[in-house]
Amino acid sequence: MTDTTAGQTATDGHITGFGSKGYRTYVLLMLMVVYTLNFIDRNLIGVLAEPIITTFSLSDTQFGLLASWPFAIFYAVMGLPIAMAADRLNRVNIIVICIVLWSVMTALCGIAAGFLTLMLFRIGVAIGEAGCTPPANSIIGDYYPAKSRATALGIYSMGVTLGGVLAYLFGGPLAELSGPTFGTWLDSIGIGGLFSGIDWTTVEGWRIAFVVIGLPGVVIGAILTFTVKEPPRGYSDPPNAQTIARASTKETLQELASKPSFWWMAMGAALVAFVGYGLFTFQIPFLIREHGLGVREASINYGAPLSAVAAIGTFLGGYLTDKFSPRLNTAVAIIPAIGLVLAVPLYIFAFYSSSLTIVFISWALAATCHYAYLGAQYNIGQGVVSARSRATAIAILLIIVSIIGNGIGPQFVGIMSDVFTSANLGGTDLSVASCAAGEGLTEAQLQTCASAKSSGLKQSISVTTLWFLVAAFCFYMSSRYLKRDLVAKVDHAS
Repeated sequence: MTDTTAGQTATDGHITGFGSKGYRTYVLLMLMVVYTLNFIDRNLIGVLAEPIITTFSLSDTQFGLLASWPFAIFYAVMGLPIAMAADRLNRVNIIVICIVLWSVMTALCGIAAGFLTLMLFRIGVAIGEAGCTPPANSIIGDYYPAKSRATALGIYSMGVTLGGVLAYLFGGPLAELSGPTFGTWLDSIGIGGLFSGIDWTTVEGWRIAFVVIGLPGVVIGAILTFTVKEPPRGYSDPPNAQTIARASTKETLQELASKPSFWWMAMGAALVAFVGYGLFTFQIPFLIREHGLGVREASINYGAPLSAVAAIGTFLGGYLTDKFSPRLNTAVAIIPAIGLVLAVPLYIFAFYSSSLTIVFISWALAATCHYAYLGAQYNIGQGVVSARSRATAIAILLIIVSIIGNGIGPQFVGIMSDVFTSANLGGTDLSVASCAAGEGLTEAQLQTCASAKSSGLKQSISVTTLWFLVAAFCFYMSSRYLKRDLVAKVDHAS
């Protein structure tokens, strides 16, 4: 039986979803694991930022470049053709191929010889990760009926923040691990001989972190291959909403042309990502510079818990949407708008507090409000188009989010940090470049550099956070058109 004929015979799929409840849950959790790995590998560079900056003597502007548009451009360029393939070919196989690619490329980042080679391997990660979300969203849309998709997509989207948690928990400690210690551990488990040609005294912890964290994705890809079934397309849509033919990019754009709710949401999501990627990339450097923490302490005591709290915010966004939608049919857009407005003062208060306890509490509350938007962007993105266009619509959304968010956000924070740092160095004979190099500077000059860089980064992330207010307005504008634009109407009485 083909996908098309199976979809046509599933007249009650919009009520039951595809497969048993238990198997549906398993598939959803596996896709969440894949998405989690996606963000572990993507965000690991932010966790390891400060040692990488030190190793290659980078300014914040240079590191912002390393973490931003080279990755984002390839992620965006490859996302659309992979999504088009996902609208036509086996989506599970596409995800498996992509996860293996990005995992291997993450591991290769650990052997980067310099700034350029690290950037090239990061581009490889981007190409692989471009093939995760569009087919995964399309699969979830076929496994779950419309009335349950907000919660399902909220659970799937928890991979974003769960990935951050695990990147911190593993990346932080590994970054402070010495090469000889790791070599001794390999000897203790009987495989040290395989790496006898490596001089462990020259291997830095951040390099170990990339290799150790990158390779497990290959195993997850194998498990996915043998345990997840490709569902019939359009299975969980009402019979009158099912469409057989696959949509081209042109047809998808034509369908989206009359859906202003999509474009307002896409701009809002892009601006949230702009802030989010910028904050994440420089979160550990901020804690190190402003509060004197080490990479391990900053990652485990602050980075990981804050990401866990953000995961709760992601889930709550989807949960509250499902709860309030019967009374407010635009809740999927209104809830993110409210959360983003509340996040701004909470973040800024955290940045300027001298107490680490207050920093944590305020940052945690801000992250909960901030990440309530994630499920909404996917729910609106696929909810306003027919089943034949879902993966391509999500790819278009991710292109916008990637270019504006990941492509510009870290670079903006890095540039503004150096601008403010330069201003803070005014009246001295020091510059951003001389502070980054650190060569030939006296102890007093090094302290001046450290203070200027700390204040400059704090000012930069505070200014960046204000863009949440514009994002909130975009989600509000999306809500004004949403009721008219939705294709898959949610039947809360079923």
